[in-house]
Amino acid sequence: MPTLFEPYGLGPITLSNRLVMNPMTRSRSNGAGLAGAMMADYYGQRASAGLIITEGTAPTPSGKGYARIPGLWSEKQTESWKPVTAAVHAKGGRIFAQLMHTGRVSHTDNMPHGATIVAPSALAAPGKMFTDSKGLQDHPLPHAMNEDEILHTITSFAKSAANAVAAGFDGVELHGANGYLIEEFLSPVTNQRKDAWGGSVEKRLRFALETAKAVTAAIGGEKVGMRISPYGLNGGMQAYPEIDETYLALAKGLGELNLVYLHLADHEALGAPAVPASLRDSLRKAWSRTLLIGGSLDLASAEKLIQGGKADLAGFGRAFLANPDLVRRWTEGKPLNKIDPDTFYTPGIKGYTDYPALPAADAAPAAEVVPA
Repeated sequence: MPTLFEPYGLGPITLSNRLVMNPMTRSRSNGAGLAGAMMADYYGQRASAGLIITEGTAPTPSGKGYARIPGLWSEKQTESWKPVTAAVHAKGGRIFAQLMHTGRVSHTDNMPHGATIVAPSALAAPGKMFTDSKGLQDHPLPHAMNEDEILHTITSFAKSAANAVAAGFDGVELHGANGYLIEEFLSPVTNQRKDAWGGSVEKRLRFALETAKAVTAAIGGEKVGMRISPYGLNGGMQAYPEIDETYLALAKGLGELNLVYLHLADHEALGAPAVPASLRDSLRKAWSRTLLIGGSLDLASAEKLIQGGKADLAGFGRAFLANPDLVRRWTEGKPLNKIDPDTFYTPGIKGYTDYPALPAADAAPAAEVVPA
C-alpha cells in the first residue's frame, strides 16, 4: 500500500513525499504585494514537504482583498518571488503559487489605490474584513462585473500564471474555494446573473472553466491545479440543491483540460459541514488524475486516506505552520510545536520563521513551545 512518506509523481515532477503544505494566508508581504526575504526564509524552512502551495497570491489589483497579501501581476512582484522559489528548490522541494482573487471578500483599504471590489453580482459578503488602517470593517458592496471585466480577469489569471513560472514556481493552484471569486461564480447564492455567466449550472461553471482553460493555454495543464471547497461556509457560502451536480460537472470539465490535480478542501474543522462521503467518492471516480485532500486531517487519518486509495496527496496547514521540519518529526515520532494563533496574520518573524526545528545532531524529543 502507498504511504505518506514515499515519493510521488505529480505530472512531470517528482515529489519527495505525499505530504502537502496547504496554502495559508500569512500576511507578511508589504503594501506593494512583494515577497520579501522573510518569506523566502519561511518557505525554505518547510521545503521538506513533498509540495508547498503558497499563500493566496493576487493575480490582479482587484483581487488583493486581505491586508499584506502578495501579488503576481507585476514585473516587480514576479522578481520578488524568485528568491522564494530558489530557497525551496535549493533544499530539493517543489512549490506551486496559489492564485487567489478574493472577489467580494475584500476591502478597498487593503487594495492598491484605484482598485475596485468586483463580484459576479452586487451582493455584499457578510461579516467584516480586517484592515491595517481602521481595524475590522464591514465588507463593502461589490461592483457586478461586466463582460469586459470578466474577460480581463480571466486574462489576468493567465498572465499571473506565466509570471509564476517566470519566477521559478513549479506550477500554480487556482483558488476556486473559500467563497472567493471563482466560487462566487459557481454558487447561485452569490451568482444571480441571467446572462452567459450565470443562471444554469453550465453557465455558472463557465468562469471557472474559462479561467482554467486560459491558464493551461499559458503554462500547460501539467502545471495547474484547482482548489475547491464544496459545503464550505467561508465568505457567506451556503449549500444549494445542485451543489454535488455542480462540483462533479466542474471535475469533468477540468479533467478535459488536463489539469494535474484537484484539491478538495474539507472545512469541517472550521465549523462547516463535512464534505459528504458520497461526494468524495464520486469525485474520486470522476477525477482520473491526482486528488489532493486537505483540511481536518491528522497523521493517522491522512495515512488512512492514502492507504485506502481515497486520495493521492494529503494536505496539512497548521501542522506545517508551526513545524518547519514536520516531515522529520512525523517520520521519527517526535512531538510537535505548540501553535500560536495570535501570530497567524501579524507582521514580522514572530510566529512565522521562529518556530524551532529539531536540532540536526540531536534527535531527543523537543518540548512543546510557543515562539518567544
